[in-house]
Amino acid sequence: MQRFCKLVTLNMFVAMITGCGAVGYAQETGQREKPWKNLEYRAGLQTTMSNGNTPLWINANRHGLSSLEEVNGYVRGAVERPLRRDSAFRWGMGYGVDMAVAYGFTSNVVVQQAYVEGRWLHGVITVGSKEYPMELKNNSLSSGSQTFGINARPVPQVRMALPEYWTVPLTRGWLHLKGHVAFGRMTDDNWQHDFTGRRNKYADNVLYHSKAGYLKIGNDDVFCPWSVEMGLEMGTLFGGTSYVPAGGGTMNVFENGTGLKAYWNAFIPGGSDANETQYTNFEGDQLGSWMMRVNYENEIFGAHFYVDKFFEDHSSMFQLDYNGYGTGEEWNIKKKSKYLLYDFKDWMLGAEVNLKKGIWLRDIVFEYIYTKYQSGPVYHDRTPSMNDHVGGRDNFYNHGIFTGWQHWGQVIGNPLYRSPVYNKTGTINVDNNRFMALHLGLGGAPSDNVSYRLLATYQEGLGTYDKPYTHAKTNVSVMAEATYAFNGRRLKGWSVRCGYGMDFGGILGDNYGAQITILKTGLLSL
Repeated sequence: MQRFCKLVTLNMFVAMITGCGAVGYAQETGQREKPWKNLEYRAGLQTTMSNGNTPLWINANRHGLSSLEEVNGYVRGAVERPLRRDSAFRWGMGYGVDMAVAYGFTSNVVVQQAYVEGRWLHGVITVGSKEYPMELKNNSLSSGSQTFGINARPVPQVRMALPEYWTVPLTRGWLHLKGHVAFGRMTDDNWQHDFTGRRNKYADNVLYHSKAGYLKIGNDDVFCPWSVEMGLEMGTLFGGTSYVPAGGGTMNVFENGTGLKAYWNAFIPGGSDANETQYTNFEGDQLGSWMMRVNYENEIFGAHFYVDKFFEDHSSMFQLDYNGYGTGEEWNIKKKSKYLLYDFKDWMLGAEVNLKKGIWLRDIVFEYIYTKYQSGPVYHDRTPSMNDHVGGRDNFYNHGIFTGWQHWGQVIGNPLYRSPVYNKTGTINVDNNRFMALHLGLGGAPSDNVSYRLLATYQEGLGTYDKPYTHAKTNVSVMAEATYAFNGRRLKGWSVRCGYGMDFGGILGDNYGAQITILKTGLLSL
């Protein structure tokens, strides 16, 4: 893992700084557009009306700009200068502001995006909050990535990235690399105070770290319809101050590390949490996914198969745990080369088919998600009387002193992990992280100005190891959504999107509701 992280960072610097990164850029020609000319703008109005909570697929995977309230909505406006405006030049700049005035939300005014970014050759540095798409998945039809999804509000951060695949020199066009490294800060402190009443676990001033690297083997310049993409995504919550109930209405307060060593331990997992003494894990809430996608493309269709293997700590990351401790006075000392192998059970397996000449049906996505194992139901640390170590009960998306993999109550990864915003008890906790789910997504475009998508999900949940359901609960969530883009001269840039969703079952309850969005896009010159 350490070698992988260092390799990703090294190659990103090489692509940004050295001449090798300039491959693919022609000699600069023409006049550079002024940075305040032809800005892209979006203005929209959305309203949602439901019976019960907002149905899952009307609420989820919208970068956190959503609400569970029966009646909610917003007026939204955005202005952006994308980096592609300078695509013909060695360096480029971009910026954007995206805000909403909302009702029925956790905030009346939402600064959804606010960022500036610069590019030199292939490397990009971004400062601020920006929505990023999922990697290696269909962003419209997938249930969501397990680590870096599109379900929660963006985190303000400083991010260095190779956002598009860069061809590694001397590989004859067959090996490509992209990735990012980022550090930021969570912004939901006030929401946590209100949601918990400061009586349940919460954390202030928490820092955020993410990194990812992706390799692609394939060559578009020769006749080879196959390609393979592999990646590692890792996220960490660290720093800040954690407040954990101690009983009797009191709170234990843990001051987490915020110095350079804490940043290093987030980048290369190490150290230990503030509440740990004899038994230590890596510092912070460390998690991630191993990812792989196999692609086949021809002129008629594309077929893709992918895997997203989520892990919450090193035992589920490598499916392997050290178990070679000594005996007697050496019960806590590593003495032997002995390891415990865990079962390979927790996966997201997906398939996507793109019918390139399709009209009514163009894209099909099917996913199977299983998270019930989590390194097994037993956790036992070595003791003087029993030196065996079993690192089970990983408790995906939850953590002992941090509020887990969530932001503003919505999980940062896949929304089939029941987000804390659903909880009625004021606890910031993912109460259903052991489940099996089947997900189907369909999309098409019957005409040039009409498109649609259909989502349907079946889920069987067991709760968590710490708080299991008394019996298995099931849930069915469906949504139909259609978009009409006006193409008349007077209505150019206008579109209307209508969606209807339903939930049935014991995990999310019985809900149904409708959503309508009116959007206007265009160019603006200042």
